[in-house]
Amino acid sequence: MALLNIFKSFSQKEIDNNQKLVDKILALDEDMQKLTDKQLQDKTNEFKERLNKGESLDDLLVEAFATVREASDRVLGMKHYPVQLLGGIVLHNGQIAEMKTGEGKTLVETLPAYLNALDGKGVHIVTVNDYLAKRDQEWMGKVYSFLGLTVGCIIYGLTNSERQKNYNCDITYGTNNQFGFDYLRDNMVIYKDNMVQRGLHYAIVDEVDSILIDEARTPLIISGEGDESTDTYVKADEFIKGLEGRILDPNEDLDQDPFDREFVVEKVDFLVDEKRKSSNLTEQGTAKAEKFFGIENLSDPEHLELAHYINNALKANTTMTRDIDYVVNNGEVMIVDEFTGRIMQGRRYSDGLHQAIEAKEGVEVQSESKTLATITFQNYFRMYDKLSGMTGTAKTEEEEFSEIYNLDVVEIPTNKPIQRVDDVDYVYINENGKYNAIIEEIKRVHATGQPILVGTISIENSEKLSNALKKEKIKHVVLNAKNHEREADIVAQAGRLNSVTIATNMAGRGTDIMLGGNADHMAKQRLKREGISEELLEQVDSFQETDNQEILEARKKYKHYKSLVKPGIDEEAKKVREVGGLYIIGSERHESRRIDNQLRGRSGRQGDPGKSRFFISLKDDLIRLNVGEQISKFVENYNYPEDEPIVSKMVTRSIEKAQTRVEANNFATRKRVLQYDDVMNKQRTIIYNERKQVLYGENMRDSILGMIKDSISQSVYSFTNPQVKPENWEMVALLNHLKSIAIPVELLKFENINDFTQEKLIDYIYQTSLEKYENKEKQFGEENMREVERVVLLRVIDTKWMEHIDSMDQMRKEIGVRAMGNDDPVRAYTNTGFDMYEEMTNAIQEETVRLMMGVEIRQNIERKQVLKPDEEGFENPENPEEATNRAERRRLKREAKKGHIKGN
Repeated sequence: MALLNIFKSFSQKEIDNNQKLVDKILALDEDMQKLTDKQLQDKTNEFKERLNKGESLDDLLVEAFATVREASDRVLGMKHYPVQLLGGIVLHNGQIAEMKTGEGKTLVETLPAYLNALDGKGVHIVTVNDYLAKRDQEWMGKVYSFLGLTVGCIIYGLTNSERQKNYNCDITYGTNNQFGFDYLRDNMVIYKDNMVQRGLHYAIVDEVDSILIDEARTPLIISGEGDESTDTYVKADEFIKGLEGRILDPNEDLDQDPFDREFVVEKVDFLVDEKRKSSNLTEQGTAKAEKFFGIENLSDPEHLELAHYINNALKANTTMTRDIDYVVNNGEVMIVDEFTGRIMQGRRYSDGLHQAIEAKEGVEVQSESKTLATITFQNYFRMYDKLSGMTGTAKTEEEEFSEIYNLDVVEIPTNKPIQRVDDVDYVYINENGKYNAIIEEIKRVHATGQPILVGTISIENSEKLSNALKKEKIKHVVLNAKNHEREADIVAQAGRLNSVTIATNMAGRGTDIMLGGNADHMAKQRLKREGISEELLEQVDSFQETDNQEILEARKKYKHYKSLVKPGIDEEAKKVREVGGLYIIGSERHESRRIDNQLRGRSGRQGDPGKSRFFISLKDDLIRLNVGEQISKFVENYNYPEDEPIVSKMVTRSIEKAQTRVEANNFATRKRVLQYDDVMNKQRTIIYNERKQVLYGENMRDSILGMIKDSISQSVYSFTNPQVKPENWEMVALLNHLKSIAIPVELLKFENINDFTQEKLIDYIYQTSLEKYENKEKQFGEENMREVERVVLLRVIDTKWMEHIDSMDQMRKEIGVRAMGNDDPVRAYTNTGFDMYEEMTNAIQEETVRLMMGVEIRQNIERKQVLKPDEEGFENPENPEEATNRAERRRLKREAKKGHIKGN
């Protein structure tokens, strides 16, 4: 047996070890059932008292899990299966539980969330969107509320006080974006009372692969208002719309050595590279730009700013597509998340791209922004004391989870065998053939009554399919970012007989499609039709005690309506199972296999029957841009007709290779983003810790005096030389420099200069400065002086940090120029970034000294916020040539600025 154990997988070993705990939890089931509600609820206080007396969370695990299991049964009518208990233990241990879709991950998280909330430090449960955060808080929150814990939810649009209240709950649901942005904003406030988070203790990340892998390509950015936008965006857009271009063949390699390929004189104005999502003007296009804007040479340094406007307008018009990359709602351009299909509320593309899209769409062009704070998801989530996660698809990314987050992946077995049939892909030679086949398949299946969910990867495609179904007079509903407010209604009905639902990736993760319908939702809909308000609806399924008769009456009706619809739903669910369960049709492969698997996972949950099939066209972007030429040659040999599906192992393997290749590119992008942010992260940690010392009211007097002495020391060492007689030191220059930072020292005091050493001179000037500082403090009062120190430090740190972030951001984009010289860009960024950080800290010290030594005595002491958050940003993925152009433009601007300073 010992030999066999050696060859067990890591997951199996973990399951074997945890099975003993599961058995102990199950053994308590009968005892827990005997407890009254009050006795069960009193367990929470008992556990807290035992923690205070020295027991650990591990000591309480078995009893706490058994308590939650019983509470869930009483409150939700859902009792955790043994495999769900296994998943809960894995999460408590700070690991990733890979549980197949439909295994009840949402219920699993109640176990470790309750246990870890007992120590009072707070638990964050992270979801992929606001809808799921709110849904899970209301749904699972009933269990926590029943057991005496408080539950909050952080979603877009909350006020500062609302966020504070929700973060102070025992368990807080929210999205990764909201948690990350709140962390950044907390490090921009000027009063401790304005902070909303209370620490990063324990996080459970739902759909952990989506949040920590897919979305990790894009850092979080908080922006403030920058320069006012000019009408140049509109002019550049007008110019671009008058040009003609061509799309490069995916196999055309313009980076190839020009001597190894045939030289072609372009007859178009611009070229579009779809694979890299980039576009560039040709020589002909550049000449037209010079004529349109009345300049001689677009490449001249003085026109680099204009070239930036033109390049953004070109990108906006050629590579950014409405209803795929963004939507326009009420005159506002809103970004669509490619992985979730949802609107990214409040986020904007950076560096002028968003303004270029606004000009393209003819809406108001908003002012440009500048970066005030930024962090990657990797570095944010690595700050939690304990991190865990759940998903149905983590094993393929096991290495990345281990390397980046130090998280192990444990595969949890399913509660019941999976009955869903995943049919082979049907591949068609063009989109027309594919869409015709999908419509015919929907017509055939719909006639049987089997519910159908059609997955698309864009709003545009969901509407294209909808229009085709309307012509066939097939009743259906569409779920995409344009009608996201109807999400709950649509998902609740998607498993009913005869239903046809077309959805983007919004329905791909976390949505629980119940066969036959959703009794909770249907009961609430009936109450809503009777005029019950939204506020009251939120109370009807809550277990919080109340004397409010209106709420009690609504709860009574809610339970009654549920009892009325439940038998009908159960009967309909039985019929749905008889016709095969939910049928998933994928209309296109996503670049990530995990997104495809998540879509499939909406069907066949908990042993239910189900079916899935993907319909693919050789003209789909994934295939066309990655393996199009290879498959096209194969198809040409067999002369496939438009309406006949290609079923070939070679084609299937090619598609899988294309996905693998794109996933590898995305991993490289994530790693590069993290490497750059790791440099900033060390600096950010130091700066934020210094800010917290000020915010938390620490006495900063010694720090200020240390800065004064350091400034004096640096000044003396710069203008004196121990190898030279003191009488030949540059004393006038030294005194003038000290005067510039408000440290006046009389020249007459140095009549016996030859008696001084550098150290004596430093000490003499410091004592003189200290005397002046203490006189200020006597006049101002000690308490007032301490607040002035905090006011000055916050203002200087924030100002210099903001400038430093902008400089580092510009330098990172310029780093591509160095890469051309065979330098390692990350190493160059690291080395230069260190030098820039040293410059920043010296500037903070010098400016703080200047302000504190020169501060005027007055009564009104106010902190002013330098970092004023405006918009949450979104990194602009750009092509190397554009980065190089911008790098040169900014380099010249900096050099011009330096020259101006020297000249003065």
